[in-house]
Amino acid sequence: MKVMHRISEKEFASLCRGIRLDAESIVEHNPIGTREVTLLWMLLGVLINYLSLSELETPCFTGTPDSATYRDAIAYIVTARRSEPFDVAPYLDEMTSDAD
Repeated sequence: MKVMHRISEKEFASLCRGIRLDAESIVEHNPIGTREVTLLWMLLGVLINYLSLSELETPCFTGTPDSATYRDAIAYIVTARRSEPFDVAPYLDEMTSDAD
């Protein structure tokens, strides 16, 4: 029996905060697209590992994903695995903001 890992708002906020704090290093070492796309890509990867998603649960993309694609995938994963209702959008906005 597979255990379904859940994520709380506090845990999600902490992951977003950590990525934001390391944003410059993440973008420098992973130049896959815009700053926003790179940070969202990193968060998606972290969530896949953090929540122990199987290959069947991991989002698949056709074409080149953009920031909206990553935001939708993150929201979908978190909505299915959150331990209490919360909105991911404000955390994603803060994480990808250019302001320091």
